[in-house]
Amino acid sequence: MSFNTSSNVSLIKRVKDIAYLEGDFTTRSGKKTSYYIDKYLLETDPFLLDELTDHLLHLFPEKSEYDRIAAPELGAVPLASVLSVKLKKPFVIVRKEGKEYGTSNLIEGKIKAGDRVVLVEDVLTTGGAAIRACSILQSQLIIIVRVVGVINREEGAHEAIVDQGWEVTSLITSTDLRSC
Repeated sequence: MSFNTSSNVSLIKRVKDIAYLEGDFTTRSGKKTSYYIDKYLLETDPFLLDELTDHLLHLFPEKSEYDRIAAPELGAVPLASVLSVKLKKPFVIVRKEGKEYGTSNLIEGKIKAGDRVVLVEDVLTTGGAAIRACSILQSQLIIIVRVVGVINREEGAHEAIVDQGWEVTSLITSTDLRSC
């Protein structure tokens, strides 16, 4: 799903101006790329974070269809936090690995078997982080309703997530960013 309509071009341009970097980069998956989307620049600007989450709200299912929002640590946590406040839905954080102290939980926050979640992710490249987080949730008998991304780099994430049996949608694509 692409969101590039005349009314949304200004948001895409702002995202590009703030977080789209050109040069020589390596993605989390190890792939070399000529551009990088710096999610921390997106998520630390309060005005852009507010606007992005307003638009993300429209990608969520009806409130009755899910119980919680989930986010893989670390990048998507600001998104989930703001969405949680706006939607009045609790959120959980899915850790990459259990910490070696305290509770050693892989999932931080209140959640129980049978809960339905929408997983929020910042940048979807191969889908690895989102799939890993969803797999951890499913191992605890949590139901994945949908994966919602801010930016789809169009490098296989959507296909990989769908192959796992989960619905996925994104707000902006890399094509949107390059065409602005």
